[in-house]
Amino acid sequence: MALPTSRKVESSTPLKALLHNARADFISVGLFSCAINLLMLTGPLFMLQVYDRVLASGSLPTLVVLYLLIVFLFGLLGVFNFFRTRVLSRVGYRIENELMSNAQQFRIRSQSHAKLKSINPTMDISRFRQFVGGRGITAFFDLPWVPVFIGIVFLIHPWLGFLTIGGVAIITCFTIINEHLARSKTSESTIWEQKSNQFAEISRQSSDAIMSMGMMGNVVNYWGGLKRNGLSRAQKASNVSESLMSASKAIRLLLQSSILGLGCYLAVKQVITPGAMIAASIIGGRALSPIDQAIGNWRPFIMARDAYGRLNQVLVSPQDDKTQLSAPNGYLVVSNLSKVADSADKKLLLNGLNFSLEPGDGLGVIGPSASGKSSLAKLIIGVWMPERGSVRLDGATYDLWDSDKLGQYIGYLPQKISLLEGTIKQNISRFETEVSDEDVLKAANLAGVHELILGLPGGYDAVVGRDVFLSGGQVQRIGLARALYKKPPLIVLDEPNSNLDSEGDQALARAIAALRKSGSTVIVMAHRPSAIAAVNKLLMLRGGKQVEFGPKDEVLQKVTKSNQTPVKRKKPAAIGKLEN
Repeated sequence: MALPTSRKVESSTPLKALLHNARADFISVGLFSCAINLLMLTGPLFMLQVYDRVLASGSLPTLVVLYLLIVFLFGLLGVFNFFRTRVLSRVGYRIENELMSNAQQFRIRSQSHAKLKSINPTMDISRFRQFVGGRGITAFFDLPWVPVFIGIVFLIHPWLGFLTIGGVAIITCFTIINEHLARSKTSESTIWEQKSNQFAEISRQSSDAIMSMGMMGNVVNYWGGLKRNGLSRAQKASNVSESLMSASKAIRLLLQSSILGLGCYLAVKQVITPGAMIAASIIGGRALSPIDQAIGNWRPFIMARDAYGRLNQVLVSPQDDKTQLSAPNGYLVVSNLSKVADSADKKLLLNGLNFSLEPGDGLGVIGPSASGKSSLAKLIIGVWMPERGSVRLDGATYDLWDSDKLGQYIGYLPQKISLLEGTIKQNISRFETEVSDEDVLKAANLAGVHELILGLPGGYDAVVGRDVFLSGGQVQRIGLARALYKKPPLIVLDEPNSNLDSEGDQALARAIAALRKSGSTVIVMAHRPSAIAAVNKLLMLRGGKQVEFGPKDEVLQKVTKSNQTPVKRKKPAAIGKLEN
């Protein structure tokens, strides 16, 4: 469940493994490219024979035979080209199909990490697939045949060969210049595009606040600035590519005409035949075509290359199957736990926490705002990993568990709750494929939300966001049912009553008491006193440090006494802080 803030690139990543497994496909593409490029000589050779044989002899049967032969050869060319395109598209499909789940898992887990939040592997996979499965990559399979075509032009006459080499050298220089000038701009445009997309998604989720407080113009202007930064850099890279591509195309056409002109001179001098003159012009143009196409697809190539690098960093190969530990009972031990903020200032969020809980314990975590309660919650559930110290569940640190397996034993209610688009039943059951209706009903009843759900149009089968639109309190109570699904041994509730009314508060207290009775370990991050009504232990945090820990009554008495002043202070300080 944990996601490191930095990764070392593995020697074998899922993408590398897929490309390695597709080597037979790429070999077949190379063989098809061989056949295609050889068959591209059909046209020049046909013209050579027409000029030198048919016109010279006036033999119409020879023309018919030659024509039938090129019909067959061009038919083969079309078939081989179809197979080459089909194989590449299938490779691209397999890459996206195999990696999309892994990429989405990273996308979800990285949202709590500032450095990784802007990386979007699903978009990178799409870009890489489009390049591998598109026409751009075929130019790179055709590039090795450039020397072959130049060699054939040399066979016709060395002068024509040297002229072709000169054109290839010029266009190659354009390609190198294009790489140098466009690479940084293309990479920058990708980064700004990701930032604008991320801000647009956050803006969509905050639409109510934006519209109600007159923020629309300001938000759109800020988003427009992000988008314009990306567009300007993309346009600068495009300007370079377009200029070089236009120059390359002009040089290729000029070279063909130059070969034709030089060939005409040689034909007039009777050094070569007129047919050879035409064939050399066409073959020389064909020698430049792959380079011309490579320049035209240079920007997609750079984007695919950058995507390849990022994917190899963030998508690591699954480790060998870990030993499956038995279901935990709920023994939790936090030892010397410290956490540093994932930001430039490296602020210490938590420092040296030590406490332990047994099955059936209920812990209330109290303290003023920014004392580290939510940070502790994320460490306890394994979303974050500590810089120092450890969190152990039944003696095992979270890296010893299979992350998906461990998640079945943890219930979590975050501060910011959102339900996914799906039925209420699917949301409560955590979108399991095999769901027991009895387990769903038990969770709903335990959270005190069963009657509320029955009162909605469609009940448990209502689709959130389509059939029903829920209030904040309703979302929180259904989110609580999701956390309590199948009574996991460890349950962490972060401000579970922030949107609840008195009825919801009572249902929450009953749920905590029932969970503790059944043996679950319940941890509640609290601001309101009602949230800790059913717990037996308290942890007091201040500034990321552990102030007090122990039985609830003793901790409340200590923090109340330590904060009490003799001057007109009627309200205990600790309770006041709980009510913030």
